[in-house]
Amino acid sequence: MRIAQIKLKVISMPLKSPFHTHLGTVSEREGIIVEVIDSDGISGYGEGVAFSTPWYTEETVSTSLHIMSDVLIPLLKKQPIKHPKDAAILFQSVRRNHMAKAGLEMAIWDLYAKRNSLSLSRAIGGTRSEIASGVVVAADSLTNSLKQIEKYLGEGYQRFKVKINPSQDYSVLEAIRRYYPDLPLMADANSAYTLNDIDKLKALDDFNLLMIEQPLASDDIIEHSLLQKEINTPICLDESIVSFNDAKNAIELGSCKIINIKAGRVGGLYEAKRIHDYCLEKGIEVWCGGMIEFGISRAHNIALASLPGFTIPGDISASNRFWEEDIIMPEVCVRNGYVCVPDTSGIGFGINKKRLRETTQIEKVFNFEKK
Repeated sequence: MRIAQIKLKVISMPLKSPFHTHLGTVSEREGIIVEVIDSDGISGYGEGVAFSTPWYTEETVSTSLHIMSDVLIPLLKKQPIKHPKDAAILFQSVRRNHMAKAGLEMAIWDLYAKRNSLSLSRAIGGTRSEIASGVVVAADSLTNSLKQIEKYLGEGYQRFKVKINPSQDYSVLEAIRRYYPDLPLMADANSAYTLNDIDKLKALDDFNLLMIEQPLASDDIIEHSLLQKEINTPICLDESIVSFNDAKNAIELGSCKIINIKAGRVGGLYEAKRIHDYCLEKGIEVWCGGMIEFGISRAHNIALASLPGFTIPGDISASNRFWEEDIIMPEVCVRNGYVCVPDTSGIGFGINKKRLRETTQIEKVFNFEKK
């Protein structure tokens, strides 16, 4: 695999409607589009999914751009690779910065799959031809939450997630359950609680939730193990799991019964698959989370969620959930609650180059020496 050139494009696009959590509101989404071009002119695409500010993890678009430009791409220039796994292992010499690593590694996976005339799903061991789709429901008001649930039920979505915090949890979930007693429902806390809130969290057992996602600190595993012993609702870990070792330790400690795997959060598809394989061996359910991403990352998520252990509908909604016009074509569509897994080479989607040009704010090009 001879890399000839890498292009990084920082793009920005307004969401169709703001995305609210207790940590903040996202109205405009920045991201980094990565294009890795080989000596035969074949392009692989990835996406850096850090946000503009460090509200989800410590990474930002600016720090990811720096790490890709000044650290990771120079490593790729020095060390030829034959397989995407080689890039993942090469990047281990750099601590954390998982989203920067993932953007490049996933572009290399797309290139590898295209060079070998494989779908990305098949290249990583996927087994499904379609995946069940879930959706995040706005939590800005109960009226809006109920309205969105009705809309998305009509579109066939199979799992619904509501953002909660200590001042907005029991009453919201109680109202939703009153209207939709059998809805496949989960709650995402984004680390809004502490063990001092254990009685509030126990009370949520009343609602037969699929799970409560990341209730405690974003870097915690120990206290989640104490909480899981006290509540019936399965705990799902998200931000706490940024590596295979994190997943292994959490499972051994009994900190969770479910893990949300985001390739961007854990450094790419190689590490995501390692976590998936271990969870499958240990009987831990997994699902694929979303990052309010553009179509390229969404395409990688579709391939990831085609692995056999992904038994819970993920945050893989249609492109039009967030965007008036996405940067891929065709756009991701949900039909009867499912998304088709492409069987064409690579990520299985083309690039909407006109839309990509319109949204590009910064472009950086890195040429590799010919050998």
